[in-house]
Amino acid sequence: MSQQVKPTQAEFLALTLESDAQTTLKLFEQAGNWQERYRQIMLLGKSLPKLDEHFRVEGAQVRGCESNAWLYHCEIEGKHYFIADSDARIVKGLIALLLIACNGKSSSEICAFDPDNYFSQLGLQGQLSPSRTNGLLALAKAIKSAA
Repeated sequence: MSQQVKPTQAEFLALTLESDAQTTLKLFEQAGNWQERYRQIMLLGKSLPKLDEHFRVEGAQVRGCESNAWLYHCEIEGKHYFIADSDARIVKGLIALLLIACNGKSSSEICAFDPDNYFSQLGLQGQLSPSRTNGLLALAKAIKSAA
């Protein structure tokens, strides 16, 4: 049985997100309607680098997502770093929102993270389909479990 390929520490640390949680919240608060929020989600998804094909393996897939989504985790000096991707653009944007909130944080910060409250603050509660919401919560749970 072959061992699962995993990104290097340098690859985890190379992921830079263009925004922090507070800036993102302000951006979404300024969005006047769902279409503008949706556009922001799509733009965030474009900002995430595409996961190399050799990392798109079953062992890294997040269970509970309707779309294919892959998540990798690495703890470096007490901080948790994630690399994730999806084949669905909207899911990739939602992943970016989760990484903005959790990437580079301590275990206690990630454990205290409330995804329902976060997405409510972003104005996304009730805007996503039930299957997207379930997938998003599965991703959040996977992130929290890793920490």
